[in-house]
Amino acid sequence: MIALIVAHFALATCAGPLVHRLGRRAFVVLAMPPAAATVWALTRWNTAASGGADTWSWQWIPDYGVAVDLRLDALSELMVLLAAGVGALVLLYCASYFTDDTPQLGRFAGNLLAFAGAMLALVLADDLITLYVFWELTTVFSYLLIGHGSEHRHSRRSALQALVVTTLGGLAMLVGFLILGHAAGTYRISAIVADPPEATLAVSVAVVLVLCGALSKSAIWPFSMWLPNAMAAPTPVSAYLHAAAMVKAGVYLVARLAPAFADVPVWKPVVLVLGGATMLLGGWRALRLNDLKLVLAYGTVSQLGFLTLLAGTGNRNAALAAVAMILGHALFKAPLFLVTGIVDHATGTRDLRKLSGVGRSLPYVAAVAVLAAASMAALPPLLGFAAKEAAFEALLHGTTAERWALAVVVAGSALTTAYTLRFVWGAFARKPGLPDTPVHGVGWAFLAPPALLAVLGLVLGPGVGWTDRLLGAYADTFPADPHPYHLALWHGLGTALLLSALAWAAGAVLFLGRTHVTRISRRIAWPTADSVFGHLLLGQERLALQVTGFIQRGSLSVYLATTLLVMLAGQLAVLVVDTPWDGAVRPRLWDNPLQGAVAALTCAAALLCLTVRRRMKAVVLAGLTGYGAALLFVVQGAPDLALTQFCVETVSMIVFVLVLRRMPVHFQETVSTWRRAARIPVALASAATVGVGLWVAAAARTAQPAGAAMVEEVADHGLKDVVATILVDLRAWDTMGESAVLAAAAIGVTSLIYLHRRSEGTMSQEELQGRTAWSLSAQHSARLPQGDDVAPERSWLAAGSTLAPEHRSIVFEVVARLLFHPILVLSVYLLFCAESLPGGGFVAGLVAGLAMITRYLAGGRFELAEAAPLQPGLFTGLGLFISTGVGLLGLVDGTVLHAFTYHGHLPVFGDYHLSTSVLFDFGVYLLVLGVVLDIVRALGAKVDRQIERAAGVLAPEGSPEAGGSPR
Repeated sequence: MIALIVAHFALATCAGPLVHRLGRRAFVVLAMPPAAATVWALTRWNTAASGGADTWSWQWIPDYGVAVDLRLDALSELMVLLAAGVGALVLLYCASYFTDDTPQLGRFAGNLLAFAGAMLALVLADDLITLYVFWELTTVFSYLLIGHGSEHRHSRRSALQALVVTTLGGLAMLVGFLILGHAAGTYRISAIVADPPEATLAVSVAVVLVLCGALSKSAIWPFSMWLPNAMAAPTPVSAYLHAAAMVKAGVYLVARLAPAFADVPVWKPVVLVLGGATMLLGGWRALRLNDLKLVLAYGTVSQLGFLTLLAGTGNRNAALAAVAMILGHALFKAPLFLVTGIVDHATGTRDLRKLSGVGRSLPYVAAVAVLAAASMAALPPLLGFAAKEAAFEALLHGTTAERWALAVVVAGSALTTAYTLRFVWGAFARKPGLPDTPVHGVGWAFLAPPALLAVLGLVLGPGVGWTDRLLGAYADTFPADPHPYHLALWHGLGTALLLSALAWAAGAVLFLGRTHVTRISRRIAWPTADSVFGHLLLGQERLALQVTGFIQRGSLSVYLATTLLVMLAGQLAVLVVDTPWDGAVRPRLWDNPLQGAVAALTCAAALLCLTVRRRMKAVVLAGLTGYGAALLFVVQGAPDLALTQFCVETVSMIVFVLVLRRMPVHFQETVSTWRRAARIPVALASAATVGVGLWVAAAARTAQPAGAAMVEEVADHGLKDVVATILVDLRAWDTMGESAVLAAAAIGVTSLIYLHRRSEGTMSQEELQGRTAWSLSAQHSARLPQGDDVAPERSWLAAGSTLAPEHRSIVFEVVARLLFHPILVLSVYLLFCAESLPGGGFVAGLVAGLAMITRYLAGGRFELAEAAPLQPGLFTGLGLFISTGVGLLGLVDGTVLHAFTYHGHLPVFGDYHLSTSVLFDFGVYLLVLGVVLDIVRALGAKVDRQIERAAGVLAPEGSPEAGGSPR
């Protein structure tokens, strides 16, 4: 089973090259996986018909009991034959339908085959989560197939509408699946059906949510608007997705779960009422349309309502009729869509008002269409007749609600007969006053797929008893019926046959009076579902704009206060209702008085932030809170965390200072007195709530802390630094993910700054030619702006003389010159000693970044370029590449630390060992250094350039100093 599914997706990835090499003949190759699945399913017929099942399982998420479970039983056997068999024929049909120069044919072919694979996996899935995954894959691929003609607005809108409706239903269904899995104690579908959970309120809600997903997928009212619009897709897509495969997924899910949940009180009202309403509404709408595909589309909506009603009725005979009708519907609706494609291909139109005499010009095509249409109208001796008789008989002997449903089904069958006659007459009849439509010939390969499906409908009419054993195996999963029904073409004269005759006669009358029916239908027409959907989207957009305009007032303080108040209300509600502190350990204020003193000073600095009005003072006080937290780490005995916190806080404060250069000294926001007074209690209450929450979370621990096990694991390898080892070995993938997020955030921030600079339209010639301070080497320093002639005789920094005298500090330059290299050496030491001493790639990268920041603060932006002549993006990208590569290398034996270890001895340094954890840390080191350089370049060097431009210091464009040619 799994091999067949994988084969679909594997060959789908090769569809582009195949189409490029073979043209439309590639569809013949692509039809092999679904054809193989059809043959495989036929070989398992006896097992499924005997009530057995073939299974395959792979534990996906063992801790949560989620597995990829596949199961082929009687219902899956039927759906596999339809999904794979019709899929293979549709792919063969595509070889004649398309031409070699069709745009994006390779992408279309790959999507169609991938959809076939997803549909195959969906009907084989025996796990709710697995089913949902492939359910959504069919949604994605159907979106791509419906929107294949993306150059047309209607195609894009139709694809988006189908995606929105089915995805919303799918999300509701996922919630229902989770509730059902929790209530049943398992996510295995066969186990849930065999032993369903008790019909509690939660289970009833879950059933409704699951039905929302099923009904939206099968286009049941009120979700039916997406299916007719999906006719914007190419005809092979309509024949496959919207006749035999995708829209059957919802009916399949209803049929799969009906044995377990049909007795839940909410089940039958939803299924019977919505199914019957859809059958009537779709059939009535089909009577006044002129596009052949739309007639079939609304006919499909009507038939899907009929199928849903039968599948959800919940008794054995109705279930037998449902699966027989599922088979019959695929065998008549798919060939009718394919015939419509042939007519469109041969005549250039699908408008039945313009078609005339096509039946005489294409007699074989007309014969195939009539054969399939007769089955759709339930005429003997075709399969549609046998299935409709079974449905009438099952509903006739059912409950009062089912007999009311029978009346709806008979009325819907009359509408089916009427729109079937309208389709055949409109496509092939010769119409008075209208000349014969010119056509071109149709090859046998083009007609063979629909002809085969239509002939199967004819053969299985008298031979419907051949399928009774397989379809009965599914029906027998329902409670036994005292009078079990068996499929046969002829059951004698009876009420069911009389109802069929009544439906045929009423349908014929509706067709003969089609002019009056069309007039009446248009006169009493209510707003279409598509129009309602459009108005809903427009109203939602307007509401979103109004809500956004009301809430988004541009005040960061208001946003922060709103966030804190929501958090405060939620946490207080939980604390009050659950009282989690009951039985909790009494909190210990401190381990020694020094911790209390540091905490008090930190809180004092935080409280002072509430009263300041100068930005710089606020930054300093906020930084003091960070340094206070670092001191707490020191006192607590966590040197790694303390060192990292000190470095992060230092870099953060420098970045704040760099930004504040372009901002007013005082806060400009005008705040009323009461709002300023309200901030303090909100802040204090939020802090107290977070503190209590942390205490409750720590006091509620029931399991043993993981720290002891990690210390033991690290000690077994001769290492001492537990924190560093956890970051680069035990949880290296988490570290890599966090590093990637850090890099993405830094790149995003700096990109916004550069985008803003480019949008100003005032870039200098230097910037236009790409010659910035980062691309200048020492040999160009002579052409840099030189300050004045009173520069010191000795240059302590490479580009120190580029600063104006009033901006220079010789003492700072000397200190920067003396400390730069020791700081870099310290960063390398922290990198390599991390396995046994405090350090690591992250803190080492921050220390190296501080060295670069020191050079920048002492010598300006050109000095920063001289200190690090390479682009920061190179460090960031190389670091992420190294960390990712080492992490992937560690997958060889499941760990990063032991993927590679080398021991050696150096004369000066002594014994050493080099492991992949060090390489991983080196990648983190480079990434952090690149991020720091990128931020300093954006917030430092770029701001410097803005200040210089504003002051008129930059050289004019075209001058040698600007990097351009002299005028």
